Amino acid sequence: MNPFSSGTRLRDMIRAIRACKTAAEERTVVRKESAAIRASAGESDSGYRHRNLAKLMFIHMLGYPTHFGQMECLKLIASPGFPDKRIGYLGLMLLLDERQEVLMLVTNSLKQDLNHSNQYIVGLALCALGNICSAEMARDLAPEVESLLQNRDPNIKKKAALCSIRIIRKVPDLAENFMSLAAALLKEKHHGVLLTGVQLCTDLCKASMDALEYLRKNCTEGLVRILKDVSNSPYAPEYDISGITDPFLHIRVLKLMRMLGHDDADSSEYMNDILAQVATKTESNKNAGNAILYECVETIMGIEATSGLRVLAINILGRFLSNRDNNIRYVALNILMKAVAVDSQAVQRHRATIVECVKDSDASIRHRALELVFLLVNDTNVKQLSKELIDYLEVSDQEFKGELSSKICSIVEKFSSEKLWYIDQMLKVLSEAGNYVKDDVWHALIVLISNSPDLQGYTVRSLYKAFQTSSEQESLVRVAIWCIGEYGDMLVNGSGLLEGEEPVTVTESDAVDVIETSLKSHASDITTQAMSLVALLKLSSRFPLVSERISELIMQQKGNLVLELQQRSIEFGSIIEKHQTIKSSLVERMPVLDESTYIGKRTGSSTATHTSNKTTKPISSGTSLNLPNGVNKVPAAPLVDLLDLSSDDAPVPSLTTTDFLHDLLGVDLTSSTSSGAALIESSDILMDLLSIGTSNNDLPSPNMSSSQSNIVPLSPLERLSSTSSLTSQVPNHDPLKEIALKSKSPTVSSPVMDLLDGLSSPIPIQDENPVFPSITAFESNALKITFSFKKQPSKPQVTVIQATFMNMSSNAYTDFIFQAAVPKFVQLQLDPASSNVLPANSTGPITQTLTVTNNQHGQKALAMRIRIAYKVNNQDKLEQGQINNFPSGL
Repeated sequence: MNPFSSGTRLRDMIRAIRACKTAAEERTVVRKESAAIRASAGESDSGYRHRNLAKLMFIHMLGYPTHFGQMECLKLIASPGFPDKRIGYLGLMLLLDERQEVLMLVTNSLKQDLNHSNQYIVGLALCALGNICSAEMARDLAPEVESLLQNRDPNIKKKAALCSIRIIRKVPDLAENFMSLAAALLKEKHHGVLLTGVQLCTDLCKASMDALEYLRKNCTEGLVRILKDVSNSPYAPEYDISGITDPFLHIRVLKLMRMLGHDDADSSEYMNDILAQVATKTESNKNAGNAILYECVETIMGIEATSGLRVLAINILGRFLSNRDNNIRYVALNILMKAVAVDSQAVQRHRATIVECVKDSDASIRHRALELVFLLVNDTNVKQLSKELIDYLEVSDQEFKGELSSKICSIVEKFSSEKLWYIDQMLKVLSEAGNYVKDDVWHALIVLISNSPDLQGYTVRSLYKAFQTSSEQESLVRVAIWCIGEYGDMLVNGSGLLEGEEPVTVTESDAVDVIETSLKSHASDITTQAMSLVALLKLSSRFPLVSERISELIMQQKGNLVLELQQRSIEFGSIIEKHQTIKSSLVERMPVLDESTYIGKRTGSSTATHTSNKTTKPISSGTSLNLPNGVNKVPAAPLVDLLDLSSDDAPVPSLTTTDFLHDLLGVDLTSSTSSGAALIESSDILMDLLSIGTSNNDLPSPNMSSSQSNIVPLSPLERLSSTSSLTSQVPNHDPLKEIALKSKSPTVSSPVMDLLDGLSSPIPIQDENPVFPSITAFESNALKITFSFKKQPSKPQVTVIQATFMNMSSNAYTDFIFQAAVPKFVQLQLDPASSNVLPANSTGPITQTLTVTNNQHGQKALAMRIRIAYKVNNQDKLEQGQINNFPSGL
C-alpha cells in the first residue's frame, strides 16, 4: 500500500512529517502527500474528501501552499451531513479569507445553512461567516443574521451577535438594522448572550452616531440593571472567577457605559450610583477585582461624573500605586496622567506616592512617574518637588540621570520666580549631572547670570566652591570658567556678598588655578579648553599680579595638536605681549545679554518671553517691554525690536574700516584718546595685528600712505570679537544688521565687505523705468504672501509694493495684522490693509500697500523682516520670516 495514498490517515502523515530529520525530507513528504491529495480530488466521488481536507489544513499550518484544496472545502460544505460540513467550514476559515474570489461561490451554501433546521449546522455557518465575511457577503446575508438574533436558542443568539459585529464592521451603513435587536439582547438572562449583546452595542456606537443616541436613550437603564445584578449576585460556580461573578461581563458593561455617558450629563447622572457601588464593593486583592476597578475608574473619568466620584476613582489609583505588582502600578500612572487634566487637586493628594515611584527599580515605572510629576508641578509645590527630585538625582542610576536632569531643568526654568533660587537649583543639577544636561541649559544660565548684576558675585563664588567637588561635570566647568573670566575680580574681592552668605577667601592665583585645571584636564573637550583660553586672556587684564603666569599658560598651547587651540594661543599671546594699549578694551566685560531675545530665538520665535510671563505685548506697543531680567527696555521703534539692532536713534554714518572694527570688537577705540592721531595709532595697531590693509580714504588723516596691503581671511578677527565661547552660542548674528552696517562709501574695499557680511560689491543701478517681476515673499502651510512692485521714473529710490495675502487653510483668519521692519537706511510706510478678516480656502485675498524708500539705492540691496498675527478659532497665531529675494535694483 502506498504510504501517501488518499487513504493514509492524518495521524500517519503527521508521524511521517515529524520523523523527518531535515527540511528537505519534510518538503519531500509534504510534496508526495499533496500530489496524492490532488489526485484524489480529481475523482468524481471520493470517500476520503474530509480526511484529505484535514491533511491540507495541517500542511497549511506548516506554511506550505494549499490553494488547490479550496474547491474541496466548498464541496464538503455542500454535503448534507454534519461531519462533512464541519470539516468543510473549518477548512473554509483556515484556507480562505475574504480576498479570495472563490469565496463568492459559498454565499448560497451559507444562506441555506443559516436557514437550516439543525441548530449545529446553523452555528457552523454563523461561525464561518463571522470569521471570513466580506462586504458583499455581509449585504447578502444580513437579513438571515437579523432573524437569527431573535432565535430562542441562546447559543444561536450568541453566535448571531458575534456575526453581526463582523457585518457592522464591514458595512457600517447596516448599523441601523441592528439597533433595536441589539437593545433587546440586553434583556436576556444568559451571560453569554449578554456579553455578546453588550459588545454588539459597543460596535454600533462606534459605527453610527444615530445608534449611539438610540442606545443612550433606550439602554442606559438596562446596563445599570445588568451591572447591579451581576455585582450583587450570589455565588455562581459557572461564572465565578476568584470570588467575583463574571468579571468579563463587568468590564464589557463598564466600557459601554463609558461610551454612552461621554459628554452626556443625563446618562452620566444615572450611572453615578452604580459606579460608586462597584468602586467601593469590588475587592482589590485579586487580579480580576483590579481589572474591574481599573475599568470602573476609566469609566468615571470618561463620563460627566460628580467631583466626589472622581475623588473616589483617584483614591483607587492611589491604592494601585502601593500595589506590589508593577503592571498595576504602571496602569495607575497612565490613568493618573489623564486624570490630571480632569481633577488636578485630587491627584495632588497622592504626590508623595508618585514621587516615590520615580525612585522605583523598574525603568518603565520611573519614566512614567517622572512624566506625571512634571504635570503635577505648579507655583505652590515647585520648590518641594524640585528639591525631592534633585535629592534623588544624587543617587539615581547613570542611565536615568539624563532624563531626570532634563525634567528638573524644565521645571526650574518654567516655574522659577526668584533668580537666586533658579541659580541655586541649576548649580545643584550641574554639580550632580552636568555631563547629561543639554547646551541650552547652561547657555540660559549664563544669560540669566549676565542679567543679574546683584547676584554675579554670589554666583561666581558658588561656582568656585562647586568646581572644587564636581570638576568632572563638563557643563559646570564651562559655566564656572566663563563666570571667573567675567567676574573674577568679584571672586577675589568678595564683592556682592549676600546676607547670610559665608565669605570665601580666594586669591588671584586660586582663580587662575581653576582655569589651569580645566585647561589641562584630560576630560575637557575643545570647547572647554577654548573657553579657558578666553578666560585667561580676560584675567590677564584684571589680575596684573599673575599676568606673567597667565601668559605662560597661554603660550604653552602654542604647540597644541588642535589647530583651534594653537591659533587662539598665538593670537592671545600676541595681544598680551605686543598690544597692551588695546588689551583692556578688547577684554572689557561683556555687555548684558538680551535675555528675552535669547529665549525667543532659542524657542524659534522672536516674540517668546520667559515662561513665567503670562502675556506678551504687541511689537508696536509704545509702552516699555517687561523683560525677565527686570530691566525695562523702551524700544525706539518696531524696527529695533524686529531686527534686534541697537536702540540708538542716531543716523548711521558712513562707516570706515575703523568703524567696522569698532562694531565687531565691541570696543570704543577713541575712548582713551582725544586726538585724531591717537585714533590713527590705535587703528594702525589693529590693522597690523589683523593683517588688514587700509586706504587713505578709510582714515581721517590726509597724510596717510595711499598704498594698500593685501587682505587676508578674518578668522583671527572673528575669534577676537568673540571674547567668550558663549558668543558663538548666543544667537546675536543678524544678516539685516550686517546690511545696515555696510558702508555708504564706495571706497571701502569690497573684499572686506564680502568677508564681513557675505555681500558682493555695490549693486548696479537699474534702468530708468524697469519692470520688476512679482515674487512670493512668504509661504507656509496655511498662508501665502506675494509682492508686486511699481516705481516712478523720477524717484528710483522709491518703490511701491502691493502685498497680497492668501489663506490656504480651511479656517478663516480674524484680527489679521501685517507688520514689517527694514534696515535703518530704508524708510517704510504701511497703508491700512483692505480688511482684517482673511477668508478660508483662498476665496478672498487681503491687499496692503507698502511704500519703501531706499536711501542707498544702487549701493545696498533691500531686505525686510515680516510678522503676521491673526486668530484662528479665537486662538492667537503668529508667523514670521525674512525676505531676501527682492529683485535687484529696488
